[in-house]
Amino acid sequence: METIKAKTILSKVKYGNEWYGIDYNMNLYRGCPHGCIYCDSRSNCYHIDNFDIPKLKENALLILEQELKSKKVKGVVGIGSMSDTYNPLEKENQITRQALKLISKYNFGVSIDTKSNLILRDLDLLKEINSKNNVIIKFTITTPKDDISKIIEPNVCVSSKRFEAIKILSENKILTGIMMNPVLPFITDNEDDIKKLVKLAYENGAKFIHTYMGMTLRDNQRDYYYRQLDKYFPNIKKKYKNYYKDSYNCLAPNYKYLYNIFTKECKKYGILYDMNDIIKEYKKEIKENEQISLF
Repeated sequence: METIKAKTILSKVKYGNEWYGIDYNMNLYRGCPHGCIYCDSRSNCYHIDNFDIPKLKENALLILEQELKSKKVKGVVGIGSMSDTYNPLEKENQITRQALKLISKYNFGVSIDTKSNLILRDLDLLKEINSKNNVIIKFTITTPKDDISKIIEPNVCVSSKRFEAIKILSENKILTGIMMNPVLPFITDNEDDIKKLVKLAYENGAKFIHTYMGMTLRDNQRDYYYRQLDKYFPNIKKKYKNYYKDSYNCLAPNYKYLYNIFTKECKKYGILYDMNDIIKEYKKEIKENEQISLF
């Protein structure tokens, strides 16, 4: 396994209240082998060479423990924003599992982004952390169709397996939901699929879904995505070029209509979709305990 040097593991974030209320961000690996055709982390601005080959950060656990010790605020640690921490290397290395043990030891909370059902391996630790601090798990699910997910996210478990993982986590009282991001214009931006995805979320115990009904495209990411479109979705690249030109933010052409459908379906099933409501839901217990301690 390749490694890279790292001076720090935890970084304080300034956007926490805008993105699931996290306080710190952490990526134990650099790069990801999932092969998602749309991944923004391929963009040149992140300076990740050979993105499809995950590399472990040297002395990650030693650095992490020192940083956790030094933090006065026992906040929520976000994991997986740039590279999915549950990649195939994690099965043997168990670096993420060891990191979760440290997070539990020092009484921090955790917010995990993933596409992998390997997270179920660490259910015991997530329950342990949840008994002391905040835990929220977010599965990226871009389509309810396994055949499409296998094309656009080729090296990770299909959507149905992610729904199954959501059900297990939810049954164990872990607040779990879906990031329906990105929504790929001309591929996954259709009313029937969105309705089906929301219904499956409800049936499998998801408590929230967050989306913005579009995707981003820039430099290297755009080039890679267009090559995959030519390979798997002939003639669609032309639509992108005609409609979006060189735009970074590529909302679905009918995004307002689709978002309205999405919110109606979420309300029908009692699923949260507003970021503020999602944050309030998973941080509710801690806030109540803090209020009790004041009196």
